[in-house]
Amino acid sequence: MKRDTHMTWNDDWASQALCREARPDELFVRGAAQNRAKQMCAGCPVRSECLAEALDNTIEWGVWGGMTERERRAILRKRPNVISWRRVLEAAQSETLTATKVASA
Repeated sequence: MKRDTHMTWNDDWASQALCREARPDELFVRGAAQNRAKQMCAGCPVRSECLAEALDNTIEWGVWGGMTERERRAILRKRPNVISWRRVLEAAQSETLTATKVASA
């Protein structure tokens, strides 16, 4: 039986990130260049893990998980009581996977 690993949390996310071979100056940018960096994140299989890393560690610079520092600050301000963004995003992934399985059944 083939195991479904789609949308499971990946602790080794950095090695599978689409940006792993990108130059830092492509990801740590300002202004319109941020949109180009965010496009790289759009199809990344570990986007949630990357975003959780940035939110949990309050990383201030660069595009992480498809979000700019300004977008991440807004999320942190809206939900200041979140202790673990990894748990929040992992739960959201699990819910999405369950809904997808139910819809396709």
